[in-house]
Amino acid sequence: MLDAEFFRRWMTATAASVDREAERLTALDSPIGDADHGSNLQRGFTGVVTTLEKEAPDTPGAVLTLAGRRLISTVGGASGPLYGTLLRRTGKALGDAAEVTEEQFADALREGVDAVMALGGAAPGDKTMIDALVPAVDALAESFAAAKTAAEEGAVATTPLQARKGRASYLGERSIGHQDPGATSSSLLIGALVEARDE
Repeated sequence: MLDAEFFRRWMTATAASVDREAERLTALDSPIGDADHGSNLQRGFTGVVTTLEKEAPDTPGAVLTLAGRRLISTVGGASGPLYGTLLRRTGKALGDAAEVTEEQFADALREGVDAVMALGGAAPGDKTMIDALVPAVDALAESFAAAKTAAEEGAVATTPLQARKGRASYLGERSIGHQDPGATSSSLLIGALVEARDE
């Protein structure tokens, strides 16, 4: 069973991972975006950790809802609303339960991903964070490790695609050959589940 403490560890592990990879995320964002993806997410997830330490929500749903709200209020560009929506909708789907099963979490995360697709209008193959999140959610039924691998492979698979949504889509064919920064940061979020479980 997964409790509030597990979800706090997930957010802390994500913040640490984004911290480590911030320069790479910004480097990926440089040719096809605003060159601020790493720094934006770094600021956002640092804020999430600080907020969770201060407020200490006591259910999985409350942890993710609060984290999502914090991201929306601190992260610039499209990343804040998209990641915020992902976590808030997932948290809302988990409800008020003190503990949830991995299966319940997988179902809730799928609702979160669906909400992101509705908000951004993106589908798999559009070269966005969805290309990492959809395969990750599909693989969650198997294990966190399988979801991590699926997200990482999904992110790498964006490289040959032409962007059809987001800032990168303005570049047309010039977006081909660049790994999508949003898919890459999404793979960090999913990968952090494994670290949170192992602690």
